[in-house]
Amino acid sequence: MSKSGQMPDGDFPWSFPVVVAQLPEAGLHQVLEASAAQRQLLADAAGVNAVLRATATFDVVPEADGRVNVTGSVQARVEQACVVSLEPVENDLDESITAVFAPPAQIPVSPRSVQKEDGEDAEIPDLPEPIVNGAIDLGHLATEFLILGIDPYPRKPGVAFIPPATPQDPDEHPFAALKALKAAPGKPEGSKGKKPKGK
Repeated sequence: MSKSGQMPDGDFPWSFPVVVAQLPEAGLHQVLEASAAQRQLLADAAGVNAVLRATATFDVVPEADGRVNVTGSVQARVEQACVVSLEPVENDLDESITAVFAPPAQIPVSPRSVQKEDGEDAEIPDLPEPIVNGAIDLGHLATEFLILGIDPYPRKPGVAFIPPATPQDPDEHPFAALKALKAAPGKPEGSKGKKPKGK
């Protein structure tokens, strides 16, 4: 077991590549912890105020056909703006991770192609993730599940949305102006113009 927080690789805020060819036959247990710099990049990518902590645990098991099964979880504490009061609110998340990776040559072009082989009534399967350049990036996988687990509508405890009050005066209603426009100038509301009689 190891614990690490490597610097970002390329466009990934949190990167930890594992070379598939170097995986032990019994599998690898890996623990990651994001550094302060990585947490700031994660916050920018997720659109939150801050990522106060982020850790991930993985079990990476190679299969005989070149595929790799990855299971684990990601835990984080994020600071967001309350959708009602805009005050900062902290939320914890704990997301389970399950993924299958395979060499690109083993992955069909689309799920539809697999469905045609199994019959049109078969469910469209989830395709494996590709092994890129012989490696799996566990940090990237943790980032994806972390972002998916963030509450899109955070609300501070005890804060409730209060809708605007309805005007007491009917003339102050927002539709009152629209109602007034329907009545033609100089004519009572609801009156209809009459066509002149022909001679």
